[in-house]
Order: sequence, then structure tokens, then C-alpha cells
Amino acid sequence: MSKVVKAKYTAEAVAGFTHRTAMEEAARCLLCHDAPCSQGCPAGTDPAKFIRSIRFRNVKGAAETIRENNILGGTCARVCPYDRLCEEACSRCGIDKPIQIGKLQRYAIEQEKALKMKVLKAPAKKKAAKVACVGAGPASLAAAAELAKAGYKVTIFEREEKAGGVLTYGIVPSRLPQAVVDHDIAQVKGLGVKFEFGKEVKAADLDEYAAVFVGTGLWGANLPKIEGIELAGVYSAVDFLKAARTQKNAFDPGKKVLVVGGGDVAVDCAVSAKLLGAEDVKIVYRRTLEEAPGNMTEFQYALTLGIGITTGMAPAAIKGADKVEAVEFKGFRDEAAQLVLSADTIVFATGQTAEDMTAVAPVKIADKGLIKAPKGKAGGKFFAAGDIVNGGKTVVEAVAAGKEAADAMIAYLEKKGVK
Repeated sequence: MSKVVKAKYTAEAVAGFTHRTAMEEAARCLLCHDAPCSQGCPAGTDPAKFIRSIRFRNVKGAAETIRENNILGGTCARVCPYDRLCEEACSRCGIDKPIQIGKLQRYAIEQEKALKMKVLKAPAKKKAAKVACVGAGPASLAAAAELAKAGYKVTIFEREEKAGGVLTYGIVPSRLPQAVVDHDIAQVKGLGVKFEFGKEVKAADLDEYAAVFVGTGLWGANLPKIEGIELAGVYSAVDFLKAARTQKNAFDPGKKVLVVGGGDVAVDCAVSAKLLGAEDVKIVYRRTLEEAPGNMTEFQYALTLGIGITTGMAPAAIKGADKVEAVEFKGFRDEAAQLVLSADTIVFATGQTAEDMTAVAPVKIADKGLIKAPKGKAGGKFFAAGDIVNGGKTVVEAVAAGKEAADAMIAYLEKKGVK
């Protein structure tokens, strides 16, 4: 694989604000008394407060507000669906266009890094109680940070070599650079949280912990039961994105790549394939583009790369001898419609499934293998949140759920009198 191609794959696609453009954008803020933008953030990052700080040249204050409320502030600045959350709530929508809250958040965190700020500090006196987090994805990182700030000794167990979960292994780096993820994780480590990597946790490993959080995400493949699904060249989105991130220059996506799905993950797969050298990349989605759950900005970026988008078609069969050669599609709503596309790689970005966690923790399982955990409580000393509970939502919602679960864990420990 060409180093030039790989450089494009890792290069950030969208430039951030300069000091001047950040100040100009912040000056557009109406300084609303009721702050609808802050009400629109699931994680409580408080855009109204940090935008006000930027507007009045207090960049350090802006970074402090973000980091204190959202441990993954840098990551969320890149991957949040702002158009459906805080920016949609912005009062300027009724005047011209919303404040670019995501880019202002990104600017503040970039300044935090440039100025080598250390915003968060754990209490000098630690509590005796030890708590564990299984998995090092967004929900676990958020929960661990809140627990560490409350003075608890926290250990995160992660079976992979690096922390981040989907942030590290499941998002194209042109949208979310690894350096951004690493900087956010460094804030968690700075609170004294310990990480154990390459660890497949067993129930006995958790006996010594007073409370346990399960945030293992969704890593099971969700492939359709159609002809040819066993052929070489068929990938789940999780496996495809992970291979692209970990195999570096050795990964070959194929020349003709089809991606099935309509979410951000599908776009990430298509963009990854294109930036890694695929000549022809197409996204095929069964519904209309208006119905697609993916961010329209991401679809527009894919189009600028020459990635085609076909809608209204669902895969019916994969053809080939030993390897994928073509894929047959049928109309999703018009059953008479048919389409055959040649390909040597097909990626199914149609959701992931949960792995069985009952051997690790005595949790109750809901539909599709998800853990039942209302408000983060999974039963006894066990708590859970994130994709393993909600079935796969946004990073900012995982952060919010992780914080909520941490509050429930703290209340449980205090009620038990565990110090």
C-alpha cells in the first residue's frame, strides 16, 4: 500500500478554526438566557458557557468547561451529530444559520493541548474502595473519569492493545485522528485510572471490586443470511474498519468495493476504502437518503471523493467462485427492481451485535443480547451503559450514559457504606 495513500487516510479531512475565525464565530452567539444549545447536549457539555468564554477571549475557561463536563470533549468535537443536537437547538437557526458549536469546541480543546493545560485533578485522598470497568470504549472512559474524580480507585480492563473502543478501531482517522482520541484518554489516565490491556476478563477477576461497570460495546458481526455470505471478500463493518486501522500499509481494501448501509459507519467504511486505494467505491442503502441515519455532511464528503450512492436497493445474493465477484440487489420497496454490481469486496455496515457477557457478570439480557440496565443499574454491584445497553447510538450519548451509570455506582457504594 502506498505511503501517499496511507497519508491521505490518516490526514484530517476538515480544517479547524484559527484564533481569528473562532472569535468571529463566537461573536455571532446571541448569549441566550435560556441556552437552548446547552439543553440540546446529551452529555451536558454546556456549549452556551464555553462559547461565551471564547467570545470574551477566555479560551482557558472554555476548555475547562468542556473538559469538566465531557471527558471526551476532543472526540465529540469531531464526531457529534451537532446538526441534530445543540446546533439544531441554536436560536440563530431562525435568523440565518446556527453557530458552529462543534468547531468551537474543537478549537477550545486544541488550545487546551497547545497550552498544555491540566484541567482535571483527582482528590489527593483516595477512597479505599476499588471499582472496575470492563471495556475501554466511550461509556467506560466517561464512567471511569467520574468515579476517579469522586476519589475511587478505578481499573479499566481492555482486551485490545489500546483504549478507545470504537474510537480507536471503528472510525476512519480522517474524521477522528488517533491523536485526538489519545489526548482525551490521557485526561482519564491523568486522574489516576489504571488500564490493563490484552485482558479477557473472567468473573473471578472482578470479585475484589466493590462495583463493576460493563461497557463492552457491540463487536459481533451482523451479516445477512444470503447466498455467498461465506465468500472471501465479505466483511462486517467492524472487521473492515479494524483491519484498516491496525494493519497499516499492509491492508488492501480491494479495487471495487461495495458498502451496504446508510449510517455514519457505512460512510466511514466507504471513505476508508477510497482513501486506501480502492478505485471504485459505492454505498448501497435500502431506503432513501433522507431516511438514512448518517450525517448528511459525511455523505457530502463521500461524494467529493467520488464515492457513488445508490438507494432503494437491498442485497439479495453474493456471486463468485471462491471470492466475491458481483452482488445482486433487489428493490426494497419495489420488488420488481433489480441491480447487479461487480465487486471484489463487500462490507456490511448494517449494525453490530452484542457478545454474551453473562459469563463475565450476572446481568440480565434483553433483545439482541443487550444488557438490561435502566439508568445504568444492571443488578447488585454491576452496572452497564453505552452500546451494550442502547444497541448502538452516538459517542456523546455513550458519554452521557457512562456519567449516569457512574452516579448510580457512587450512590450504590455510599448506600452500602463502602469507603
